[in-house]
Amino acid sequence: MEAELKLFENKLVELVARLRDDFSGIRTNKPTTKLVEDIKVNYYGQDLPIKAVGTTSISPPRDIIISVWDKGAVPVVAKAIEDAQLGMTPNIDGNSIRLSLPTLTDERKVDLIKIVKKTTEDHRIRVRQMRDEINKVIKKAEDEDALSENNSFKNKGNVQKAVDKTNEAIERLLVDKIKEIEE
Repeated sequence: MEAELKLFENKLVELVARLRDDFSGIRTNKPTTKLVEDIKVNYYGQDLPIKAVGTTSISPPRDIIISVWDKGAVPVVAKAIEDAQLGMTPNIDGNSIRLSLPTLTDERKVDLIKIVKKTTEDHRIRVRQMRDEINKVIKKAEDEDALSENNSFKNKGNVQKAVDKTNEAIERLLVDKIKEIEE
């Protein structure tokens, strides 16, 4: 039973990390390389992410710079960025592409906050599903007399503590992301 509980806790940690990763790809008024580095580029017949054909960096206050290693791939990368419809126009300068991040409108901020809240709720639903699954495992072990009633109660308490801790982490991520969007 100990192994199942440890696996459950590890899955919760992974879920929070996935949410953090999902949030990093959602645009705010601060530029982040995550906005462009996973855009697929058709490079010599292969679909590769931008991070595989060049390096991305931030140039304050609102610019993203992509340094493409192969000069022949620069137009292809610029076209992929345009096709991604990020609301940014690529400016080509030699092997580099500069993207200026426009300021978010109030309407767009509201839309992004809705997306963030929906993503958060999807992760919370997954946490509840995972909790129900592990509680079924605990109940089954108790029914098969592999676990005493006291240990079952204790394990369910530990599961709930882990769920509460995860939900607090999710809530902190949500609050921080909304703050970041509204800046």
